[in-house]
Amino acid sequence: MKTGLRNLKVPFGTAKFAKIKNVRYLSWEDAFDVEFADGLCILEPHATIRRANKISPPATFVSLEIEDWCQGGFYVHYDTGETAEVSWSFIRELPPARPTTVAETPTRYRAGRRPPKTKKI
Repeated sequence: MKTGLRNLKVPFGTAKFAKIKNVRYLSWEDAFDVEFADGLCILEPHATIRRANKISPPATFVSLEIEDWCQGGFYVHYDTGETAEVSWSFIRELPPARPTTVAETPTRYRAGRRPPKTKKI
């Protein structure tokens, strides 16, 4: 297998546009299966889409709609009247890496102490 096929998502900001061919909600996975025109299929967790669109927890999935004009995204409709808008780039790209924390403990101060020696009687 080629190394390029191992990581299907690409670094943030470098993905090429591809139309969304099909989207379906898999209730047993609680995820969306997104198929693109170039043949790539990605399983995106529902929790990720909820968090990104700030959907309330009691809202349940009702319907799914692919954008008509350029097929560059899709809409998820909920029973509370809320709508999640998902673009193609949200699915195909990885978010930027989190910065490393500044307040890490230096190696010399880590818990590497030896237990105290006990005297044998």
